Amino acid sequence: MNQSLQLRLNVMPIFFGLLLFVLFFPGSAGATPASDEFIRGYATAILQRDFQITAEKLNVQSGVIYIRGLEASDDVRDRLKSSLSSIEGVRQVVVAEDDQLPPTVGKADIATEVNVFLPRDLLFKSLLADPRWPHFSVSYQQYLQNSQLEGVGSATFGETFSFYRFGGPWNSQMEVGLQAGVFSIFDMDADSHDLVNADYYVALPLSLKKDNFSAMARIFHQSSHLGDEFLLSGQSEKRINLSYEGLDTILSYNLPFGFRIYGGGGYLFDRDPSDLKPWVAQSGLEFRSAGAWLGGSLRPVAAFDLQNFEESDWDANVSLRVGVQLENPDFLSRKLQILIEYYNGSSPNGQFYARDPVEFIGLGFHFFYD
Repeated sequence: MNQSLQLRLNVMPIFFGLLLFVLFFPGSAGATPASDEFIRGYATAILQRDFQITAEKLNVQSGVIYIRGLEASDDVRDRLKSSLSSIEGVRQVVVAEDDQLPPTVGKADIATEVNVFLPRDLLFKSLLADPRWPHFSVSYQQYLQNSQLEGVGSATFGETFSFYRFGGPWNSQMEVGLQAGVFSIFDMDADSHDLVNADYYVALPLSLKKDNFSAMARIFHQSSHLGDEFLLSGQSEKRINLSYEGLDTILSYNLPFGFRIYGGGGYLFDRDPSDLKPWVAQSGLEFRSAGAWLGGSLRPVAAFDLQNFEESDWDANVSLRVGVQLENPDFLSRKLQILIEYYNGSSPNGQFYARDPVEFIGLGFHFFYD
């Protein structure tokens, strides 16, 4: 039997077994939707770390965070409300200077119209299985039945930054920012681990969040470059001058029990080559366990991303990732995910977009700040 086919038959049951374990075992172990206690623990860590505010001043009822006896400047109040409002499941943030808070809070009491430069967190959370989401990562990928590559190293450098947050329509929050990333792959079977392909990406996103709903619209640029060593090796027939700008929008909603669903689409313009077809679509489902193990430092995660391109006749590009997230309750904005990865579809690496589909399974380490 072909060696790559045998590898695929061996690893696929393991992959889907882990996926089922992550999705269903935490539920049986007592994971629940974002409860008031979960929100309080998350908010307590933020208040103590960033604002030196003790937990005795904090209370949470039905998703509403109450902070009592806070004497602080308007700037501190705005930053505090901005940070706490981004916690999953939080509906309102109410601050009072004295120790008494009203038993009920109406919309007039909600302070969502904040103006914050360089907020610490992001309104629109990272898409965990998107092969082209800017973040820091390194992974090893074993290509299956590929005529040019087998062992591939992938390194990603990038991040999303928020510049300014402000009040939006319908008592929402909005922010503008910057995304940038470099996506590179290396031939690990070559003597010098040749650079095969590098894609450069930059975007200007506008994000919105209200309760469990969030959205991102962005204008972006991507260009692709073939590695010199790979080109000189004679494995590549020719270099493609792939470059384009685009617009896309993604809508996201947080579901109960740690699930999140998203979907959207986009249009490419200023395309090179000019016959590159412009329309794209994207959807996905994610799971972050509401319960964490080992004192809150180990959280099961799983993600599915589906992308369809007009250029490839709308064939499905499937990305699956499943594993665990390492986190520190004192530094909740920093997360390291260790994931088993599977991909099947058109190559996400720009120089190979017009060639045969690729399939690989791998192990990756992904670092997120949101």
